[in-house]
Amino acid sequence: MNSLPVTEFKLYKPLKQIILNIQQFFLGLTDPLGGWALLLIAFFDSSFLSLPEVSDILIISLSIKNPELMLYYCTMTTVGSVLGCLALFYVGYRGGTVLLKKKYAARHLKTIVSWHQRFEFLTIMIPAILPPPTPFKIFVISAGVLKMNPKKFILSVALGRSIRYFLEGYLAVQYGEKVLNHLKENYLNFSWIILILAIVALLTFLLYRKYYSLRQNPNS
Repeated sequence: MNSLPVTEFKLYKPLKQIILNIQQFFLGLTDPLGGWALLLIAFFDSSFLSLPEVSDILIISLSIKNPELMLYYCTMTTVGSVLGCLALFYVGYRGGTVLLKKKYAARHLKTIVSWHQRFEFLTIMIPAILPPPTPFKIFVISAGVLKMNPKKFILSVALGRSIRYFLEGYLAVQYGEKVLNHLKENYLNFSWIILILAIVALLTFLLYRKYYSLRQNPNS
């Protein structure tokens, strides 16, 4: 697995090298630990570290190599991500207001609070689907600060991550190296495709909710 690509960052050289060393360390765990390495990588990436694209590339690479284990790889990555998000959620739940105000602009926080109040579940699920560079941790911490129901939070993250990872695994099994090469060369385009699918899903949900509301209250 040493041939797996490592994400590049436009950072100052010392910090960039530290990030690359951390990524390489986690990548090295895939040989001895297999699916458990995916769980660990997803956990740390979703909580206290940042390992953008690593989980996605590993799912695709390992699913190409062992297509019969694709469901296992996607499941372990999803579980790891849910656990990592849950850890960050409880940081917000226990007092993440100061952290949010320190790290993010007030106008961004105001927008996210408004989204949470209107579309609580989707405010977590849709960013969970989207790949980097979509900011996600701000939504996770905010959910904790706003005291979102933990069960609902877990379900929204699990659903979003499952859509993303199982889609990648499926495409890897169906199309092989083409998917990995396309992902490395056109990651931004891939992000836009996922974003469009997420918007379509959101619009479908809103239309269904409106239709259901009208059926329940025909005189309104």
